[in-house]
Amino acid sequence: MKKIFLAMLLLSAAVFSDAANAQQRPPLPAAQCAQHVPYGQPQVTKPDAALICRQGYFLYHDNQAKIPAWVAWNVTPEHVNGCIARTNAFAADASLPKGKSATPADYAGSGYDQGHLANDAHQSWDLAVEKESFLMTNMMPQLPGLNRGIWKLLETATGAWVYSRKHTLIVYAGNVYNTTASTTKRIGAGGVVVPDALFKIIVDQ
Repeated sequence: MKKIFLAMLLLSAAVFSDAANAQQRPPLPAAQCAQHVPYGQPQVTKPDAALICRQGYFLYHDNQAKIPAWVAWNVTPEHVNGCIARTNAFAADASLPKGKSATPADYAGSGYDQGHLANDAHQSWDLAVEKESFLMTNMMPQLPGLNRGIWKLLETATGAWVYSRKHTLIVYAGNVYNTTASTTKRIGAGGVVVPDALFKIIVDQ
């Protein structure tokens, strides 16, 4: 009976995963993300990487580390107080070949949160955009105390600054890591790199 239940559970997970992938919109042409990087793209080069343009953000994903090197997005007065409820729709990015994107299973039992770079709260002005904020190409492993602590406070402060100043802020955020160091930590079957540090740059023009 246990074997039958487990088989049904695995089948349900596979069907759900396929359904989630089928609902994903393909990335936009990179030129359509120019507004997110008005000062140009961060100069990072990885041997296996992908530029991914989404409606709400632009990122450079390291397919070997399975985390983004950087993500850039705008926080606008029109969109800062979106009303879409948080979906928690974590999913592998179907725009990448199999094995190039982290999956939610990589984080399970690791002690690390699936941490947003382009945060959900600033992407919650449209349902499709909000769901795209949960693609694993926009995630990195974060300790819960950081993700739910000062990183969250900085996200909230950014929204408050946009609301009070009544103009757009440009945000660049990313990971600092080394995929070849002997001390590099990885999690999950996919070998997702745990970054040594994070950065966030908030530009007020």
